[in-house]
Amino acid sequence: MKSANVNQRLTLLVMRDAQHAVKQIHLSKHLLMAIPAVAVLSLSGLVVAMQAHSSQVVSQLEQQVSVETLKNRQVQLTLSNREQSMERLQNEIINLSSQAKTMKLKMDTVDELEQQLKEFINKHNTTRVSGKASSQSINDSEHVGGEYIAVHDSDMLDLAKETKDDFQEMRKLLDEMQLKVPNTLEQAQETQIQISGTPTIWPTVSKVMTSSFGYRTDPFTGRAAFHAGIDIAGDEGGPVYAAGSGIVVTTEESGARGRYIIIEHPNGLQTWYMHLSRIEVSVGDSVDKGSKIARLGSTGRSTGPHLHFQVVKDDKPVNPLPYVK
Repeated sequence: MKSANVNQRLTLLVMRDAQHAVKQIHLSKHLLMAIPAVAVLSLSGLVVAMQAHSSQVVSQLEQQVSVETLKNRQVQLTLSNREQSMERLQNEIINLSSQAKTMKLKMDTVDELEQQLKEFINKHNTTRVSGKASSQSINDSEHVGGEYIAVHDSDMLDLAKETKDDFQEMRKLLDEMQLKVPNTLEQAQETQIQISGTPTIWPTVSKVMTSSFGYRTDPFTGRAAFHAGIDIAGDEGGPVYAAGSGIVVTTEESGARGRYIIIEHPNGLQTWYMHLSRIEVSVGDSVDKGSKIARLGSTGRSTGPHLHFQVVKDDKPVNPLPYVK
């Protein structure tokens, strides 16, 4: 029995150095076998603990990655929205640029019509139209200032929209002007025609009036008679001028009037030229104010070279002097 117990023990000799005695440590086989098991269990626990810690660290890292991924998505979304805003702004600017070119062409057309109107008016010396407002002599860029306020994309989009609305209003205005200016030019032309057509110039070189408009003593009978025009003495063959622009409607000869011309003018007016020696226009001719139409003479019922000049309004003779004075 004793020998069996001895065989189940192990003796460990511990020697520190030569000066100390040797120590013996007796260990049983069960204890010796338990030590590796304890070591294995300890290592297993350590491994399990390290795995748990690693899992926790990995979980935290995954959470951080998820957060960073979300942030990256938000940043990408923000960048995408900004790019879309910039693209919309660029499109607005492109549209406005195109509209500006279209409006520039319309403004050039209006300006050309305005210049035509001015040239027409200046040519005929009717109404003087003042030119465009003169530019300021002061350089605007040297006299500006103000607080700096940053502009955001949304502000730019709002500004672009407002500018687009303004452009639409301006385009409507220009469309109206394009319709109105030609009408104004046409009215000015009609007015000029009426003005130039009104008999206003003296029809002969001579200014000697030998008989006035109204009642007088007839030079042939000596009796009272109505004289429907004025008589202007002159040299035989002297030039006779159209008192106003118009259309020649009559070129005839009669016993009383001799050779005579009737010119139709605007507003129901006519001018009659009698006792001519020669007629230099034909029916249907358009004559300008001051153009030569005949030669002064003494044909028909006349006592000597003179022009009988007569103004008829709405088929009724009127005094010519208020027109050609």
